[in-house]
Parts: sequence; structure tokens; C-alpha cells
Amino acid sequence: MLDNLPRGTICIEDIEMGMTRHLRKAVTDRDIEMFAEVSTDHNPVHLDDAYAQDTIFEGRIAHGMLTAGLISAVIGEQLPGHGTVYMGQTLKFLGPVRPGDTVLAEVEVVGIDHAKRRVQLNTRCLVNGKKVLIGEATVLAPSRKFD
Repeated sequence: MLDNLPRGTICIEDIEMGMTRHLRKAVTDRDIEMFAEVSTDHNPVHLDDAYAQDTIFEGRIAHGMLTAGLISAVIGEQLPGHGTVYMGQTLKFLGPVRPGDTVLAEVEVVGIDHAKRRVQLNTRCLVNGKKVLIGEATVLAPSRKFD
């Protein structure tokens, strides 16, 4: 048995259909600036108020992948948690996230393959109850058993 799994990690043996986890995060100007630095994506729609006003968004927006990163945080920290390996993710962006918006990132178990330790998750992000991102993730969940 593996006894070094971090507290809060949900092993494949304990994952059930319909399980959900979530987090809430207010997206700040600093978050957007830091993401631009790390990703090297300095598109002015994210960083320049005057430029962004003349776009279809009529104002600055957060990077889509910053929002998607919140899904990764739920998966990597909560469900299944530490030790999880991302295998794939689909994303569909439905609306912008703006500086100051609070994003609710949620994951829900919709498929489990115990033999392969694979878990299918529906993923979504909402702002004020409106979906801004949807998708599906496939992950390899940690196990209490040795391979």
C-alpha cells in the first residue's frame, strides 16, 4: 500500500460516478499580467485597456488558458488530487472572463475505468452562473496499490 499519498487525494479505488469538486477564484489584473509573463502571450486584448475597448470584447479579458488552468487546479489538488496525471482535455470557450470576475471551476466524474485507473471528467467554468468554458478531461488517477 502507498501510505505517502497527500491528504485529500482521492484514489481510483474511492472515486465514484457523479463525484464533483470545485474552486472559486477572483481573477485579478496581477493574475493576467503574471500569466502573460509565464506564457509569453502579451496579446493587448489582455493587457491594454485602450486596445481592448476596440475589440469584440469591448474591454480587457483574461487569457482563456488562465481560466482553463483553474480546471487543472481542481483536478490536481482535489479530484483526484496529487499524483494525478493529465492525459487529455478538450475545451470550448463560451464567453470572456474579465479582470475582477470570480470564476467557479468545477469537475464531475462521468466515467471510470478501474482496471486502467482512468477517469473521465466533465469540466466547466462559470462566471455569475453563466458557463464561460466547458470540456472533458481524461486523467490517470493515483492508486493505493502498486502497479
